Amino acid sequence: MAYDFQVTVDSADPHVLAGWWAETLGWTVEPTDEDFIREMIAKGYASDAETRTYNGALVWKTGAAIRHPDSPPEGPPKRVLFQLVPEPKTVKNRLHLDVWVGAANVDATVEKLTTRGAKFLHRGQQGPHSWVTVADPEGNEFCVS
Repeated sequence: MAYDFQVTVDSADPHVLAGWWAETLGWTVEPTDEDFIREMIAKGYASDAETRTYNGALVWKTGAAIRHPDSPPEGPPKRVLFQLVPEPKTVKNRLHLDVWVGAANVDATVEKLTTRGAKFLHRGQQGPHSWVTVADPEGNEFCVS
């Protein structure tokens, strides 16, 4: 049996990083449900301290998600979740994303990403395959190929 999954990224500011990645991948940030948040607070399941206002909307402080534009409305979504953690990133990722943009688009994409806050790390090649490794604004490594 095959399983569905989502990728979860630890983050110092989930909403900012979710927006950065949504723009990078051409995905969308999942909308917040302010009525649901208020209902959870009113029923005592959450507190105001667990929320914040981001881009004018009431959101959960601890997380934000992005969704692939072709993700089905029913069933498990194709998504990446960004969750708040107290500690900063300190070591190399053991897992990373490969963003496929096509060989002809790699340099322009890397230039655009570094303009938006990514950091160039190095170029790699294995046989005929090449890639550029960069880090997002919080230091999470990923490859562009």
